[in-house]
Amino acid sequence: MKISVEQLSGAMLALGLLSAAHAADKIAADLVLTKATLIDVAAGKTVTGKSVVLKGDTILAVVDDKQLSNYAAKKIISLPGKYVMPGLWDTHVHFGGGPALIDENKHLLALHLAYGITTVRDCSGDLPDTVLQWREQINARQLEGPTIFTSGAKLEGYKPLWKGTIEVGTPEEISKALDRLQAQKVDFVKITENTLKPEMYLEALRQARQRGMRTSGHIPVQLTLATMFDAGLGTVEHQSYLLRAATPKETALTAQVAAGTLSGREAVKQSLASYDEATARASFRYMASKGTAVVPTLSVSRVVAYLDQDDHSHDEALQYIGKGLRATYDWRVRRAAQDDAAAIAHRKAVFEKSASLLPILQQEGVSIIAGTDAGFLNSYDYPGQALHDEIGLYVNYGLTPAQALQTAIINGPRFLGKQDRYGALAAGNAADVLVLDANPLRDISATRQIRTVISHGNLYDRARLDQILADTKAWAAQTKAE
Repeated sequence: MKISVEQLSGAMLALGLLSAAHAADKIAADLVLTKATLIDVAAGKTVTGKSVVLKGDTILAVVDDKQLSNYAAKKIISLPGKYVMPGLWDTHVHFGGGPALIDENKHLLALHLAYGITTVRDCSGDLPDTVLQWREQINARQLEGPTIFTSGAKLEGYKPLWKGTIEVGTPEEISKALDRLQAQKVDFVKITENTLKPEMYLEALRQARQRGMRTSGHIPVQLTLATMFDAGLGTVEHQSYLLRAATPKETALTAQVAAGTLSGREAVKQSLASYDEATARASFRYMASKGTAVVPTLSVSRVVAYLDQDDHSHDEALQYIGKGLRATYDWRVRRAAQDDAAAIAHRKAVFEKSASLLPILQQEGVSIIAGTDAGFLNSYDYPGQALHDEIGLYVNYGLTPAQALQTAIINGPRFLGKQDRYGALAAGNAADVLVLDANPLRDISATRQIRTVISHGNLYDRARLDQILADTKAWAAQTKAE
């Protein structure tokens, strides 16, 4: 049977229209990650046979591979042998050092991404307004860096040790400070105890709680941990504070410190000497029941504890730190160098005992949130790298790799009330994704083996990540040459 040219053209046109109509039925996407093993962080298990579909800065869907025919993606990346999981969070970082170091701090943003840190929680330095600007610029894709959640300026008493604080000493001043912070739409309130009177600390917690604002802070030596939990403190920053809740003598020691008959340092010594696991467990159960979490910051604590024996002058990560920020490390190094043998032994004992509390905290239901204290002032606590050091220490001191991952992926979003957007590879969540060369559920150090980072709709392959590191290294070297 002969087919005319007209018939053939008509058939081809019909086929083309059918194909176009079929394509129109497909769901548009920007990127598909397929053939990889997915990490279900909450369940602590791997998932195969599924693909992650992304559009813009959002995960469009996580589907069975056979369902990919329903999507029309601009780009498909096949990742056999690779592992895909949500981006990491460092929930305790600092930007600071004064206006002269704004540019050096700004260079840390891309550095975080190069290490797979797609979100940071800024716990206040002396550049709070600058950080608030960065937060908005990053969200608007005008600046390259991790998502920032910030406290803005922290609350302190009069004549504080740290710069960049809001000085308060009355309920009225606290109210005005919180008005200011709410107007800036801060993500939580940071409170420190250096010069703030204990009763004003509790008043700040009360007012913040009344306003529905999340809180985070250090612990005044004149107050028991249970008092802080009862007052609604959201997170205890630095795990060493919890040593005071692990002794039957806490109430008596706190009263002595408040009366001025015992130094804080001596109280810590006596807490160590009278440590009791049953007391610790009961305290931590109560802590969990009140919803107070802990941000351990073990990485910086370990660095400081062992400064007498660890030489950091040749640390690879030091090459990415500018001259000005590097200089801020010196004060802590000089202070540690003045410690005698007894003081050195004490700081090591404090670190080791506080670190050993991790599995007990986990078992008693306390939310452990990964944070490093990385930034200015904190010696050799390198932005980006420190988070990997931190969760590595969690495993070394008793958590499983799955639990360690949960501290850096799930628990931070839970504290901030952001579980609907972060913490899992799920439809509707932020497209903050890491592609790894190895399985972090088997070996937590696999989080360092980063193949690809996706953040705010931007894809950073290994070549781009290496370029960020090379550019940062060259820039830092230039600051040191000036």
